[in-house]
Amino acid sequence: MTESIVPLLSLIALEVILGIDNIIFISILADKLPENQRDKLRYYGIGLAMVMRLILLFLISWILKLDKTLFTVLDTEISGKGLILIAGGLFLIYKSTKEIYHKTEVEDENLAINTSSKSFGKLLGEIIVLDLVFSIDSIITAVGMVSELWIMYTAVIVTVVIMLIASKPISQFISKHPSFKVLALCFLLMIGMSLMAEGLHFEIPKGYIYFSMAFAFLVDIIQMKTVKPKSTV
Repeated sequence: MTESIVPLLSLIALEVILGIDNIIFISILADKLPENQRDKLRYYGIGLAMVMRLILLFLISWILKLDKTLFTVLDTEISGKGLILIAGGLFLIYKSTKEIYHKTEVEDENLAINTSSKSFGKLLGEIIVLDLVFSIDSIITAVGMVSELWIMYTAVIVTVVIMLIASKPISQFISKHPSFKVLALCFLLMIGMSLMAEGLHFEIPKGYIYFSMAFAFLVDIIQMKTVKPKSTV
């Protein structure tokens, strides 16, 4: 039993790091809704992420087949996993670019928010698309780390509980500080590019991405603390 603790904790740590992308994406989308619906969207989105991961663990033999080459383009082998990662990366780049444009170019910040159930359903649908991409990437990573299914199930459940606890504070922080929202969108843009690169077998170490964003986050915090608002005369 003790021999399983280290791989379990290692997998949980990795899953939490991979889950940060999911939390940020869900938080940014939830910010589009009225405050009384934001928690609902976050819980639905993260809950669906857990359901997808558990279902994919049941389909583990099918998941492993996604790593097999389907066809070759310009000497680059494309697998089922690669196609999913490329599609997910393109979707994430599109959404991030669109949101960045909206934050930096659209002047009217008080545009009416569509609070209909259709709007909620549309946002939930976008979350499901990214949940699927991140879930497949997460499960394949888990299979490469451990062989015992119970460790994978435990890691998924523990990770989702941590994501549920962390999602609201992260969402509130991003909502209160617009500059951090743009930074988070740039982070998602980088993740989208890394997903596409991974789908094409060009591996970008995740550590480089997370370190660069952590450094940018630290600089933003220092700037926020040191730049004081101008006093009015």
